Amino acid sequence: MASMFSKWKHLTFPLLMLSTALLFLFTNYLFFTINYTRHLQDEFQNMTTYLNSLRDPEWFDVVSGEIMRDQKIKIGQTNMDRIRGELHTRARKNMTAYLRSTRNPKWFEVVAREFKDETINIGLVNIDEEIMDGLHANAKMVKVHFNPVGEDIRWSDLAPERIDENSKCPNIPMPIFKDYEQLDVVVARVPQSKCEDGGSRNVLRLQVNLVVANLLVRSARKNNRAVFAVFVESCDPMWEIFRCDDLLWNTGNSWVYKPELTRINQILLMPIGPCQFLPPFSHHGEEAWTKLRHIARQTNHHLQQPREAYITILHTSEDYVCGAIVLAQSIIQSNSTKDLILLADDNISPESIVGLRAAGWKTKRIRRIRSPYSRKHSYNEWNYSKLRIWQLKQLYDKLIFIDADLLVNRNLDEFFAYPQLTAAGNYQKHLFNSGLMLVEPSQCTFDVLIKKMRVVESYNGGDQGFLNEMFAWWHRLPAQLNYLKVFVDPNDHLHWINKEVYAVHYTGLKPWKCFKQLDCNWDVERFHRYASSSAHRMWWRVYRAMPEKLRPYCSQGGGHGSKNSANFSTAKGHPVVSIKGT
Repeated sequence: MASMFSKWKHLTFPLLMLSTALLFLFTNYLFFTINYTRHLQDEFQNMTTYLNSLRDPEWFDVVSGEIMRDQKIKIGQTNMDRIRGELHTRARKNMTAYLRSTRNPKWFEVVAREFKDETINIGLVNIDEEIMDGLHANAKMVKVHFNPVGEDIRWSDLAPERIDENSKCPNIPMPIFKDYEQLDVVVARVPQSKCEDGGSRNVLRLQVNLVVANLLVRSARKNNRAVFAVFVESCDPMWEIFRCDDLLWNTGNSWVYKPELTRINQILLMPIGPCQFLPPFSHHGEEAWTKLRHIARQTNHHLQQPREAYITILHTSEDYVCGAIVLAQSIIQSNSTKDLILLADDNISPESIVGLRAAGWKTKRIRRIRSPYSRKHSYNEWNYSKLRIWQLKQLYDKLIFIDADLLVNRNLDEFFAYPQLTAAGNYQKHLFNSGLMLVEPSQCTFDVLIKKMRVVESYNGGDQGFLNEMFAWWHRLPAQLNYLKVFVDPNDHLHWINKEVYAVHYTGLKPWKCFKQLDCNWDVERFHRYASSSAHRMWWRVYRAMPEKLRPYCSQGGGHGSKNSANFSTAKGHPVVSIKGT
């Protein structure tokens, strides 16, 4: 036995130390468990007290007991159960609100990352301060006061069918902005009831978005740091103002934007809608035009080559190859300094691509996009291919799209100062014509357009109707920047187009399918409304001035070179006609 004891004697001390450590751990565990249990009991007691406060009011228990005991007023058991049920339902709702109030809303967590421990100044637009009761942070809030727009101002007042240089937009009330120039975040709400049945053309929605944009620009000037726009429990923000590229976070009906303020500033220099021409074409915008050009010069000063270009597209057939060649030459002859980009699908032959490049276009192959609401084999069956222009963000910040049946008569370069979406009105209705428009490329904008094109219907089955629904708020150029060669006045027999126009849109039979001497729209009575000898001469003047090597691309397929007959391309939606020479 002694020998056995001596054998394990050297383990005595380690075993003693192990026992001491185990005892220490057990004691600490016991101590922690007792204290945590007491903490849970305290929490439970507090919660029980809170829940008891949400039960039936004491006066109700006393009074109802007395009434029932004395049988002076009889209350049925069913009614009592209903009353108590309503009280407990209300209690559950209050409990939910209480629990939610213990943490900041997600949108605030997104914004707060930018400010760390700094005090955040928050402006509330069309929103009650109560909605911010759950905010537990170093923040100061101020309600932005302004008069909501009256019901006497309708969207049709902001987008009338016809205007002139004296037209002026109606007044939409704004806050006194100098009272709110130190904001970091602007939180706004447009009730979702305003989104129903054409919410994209809601005047209150426009007013709230413009108030937010103005507050951000003015606050950024004072603070010289990033500012944020937040929309909570709201209609969709106007993507014409708050673009998807600037979106930081979105869940359900809440959004957080960190907008690019130079662009927002350009938008705010525009009239509040297509109820007024853009400067300098309006009698009410000389100062705004000066500021716009100054912003454009400052932006381009930091770039070796401004990211701006003219762009057109050819798809499905080669009917417009000649038109695109003359269009390029007209832009070059106007002394433009911008790039020329042409998108072409596989239906445009390699031989034609050679000619288009020789004319000045940089070409890019694309896959065409079918118009979901067009008829099969109609003129606009593949017109949604135009949406591809928004995919050029890596190359350009601004593009002026021009249809291949237009001619540029005067330099348009200075109008790149405008923001998206800028266009001239169509000759009818309150819509814009998509044949010439300024856009800002953006992959996410393209993605949204592709997603929406099957659910947003086009009034004419083509891109123009669709884009007018997607960009309901646009900036209006006068007709002289996209002069539609359509004459609807029965007393106008000359159909004269002033040489001062910037661009002519050759609706009807195209000039490259006619004889040089005559606009062949005169030869068919139903096309008389598209005929103009002055416009016809304008196109052929550019044709004669372009290099000889380009002209064969306009004579292929029996064009102007045939003396006895000509095959005429058609106006959009009109049948092909063949007319004998005169």
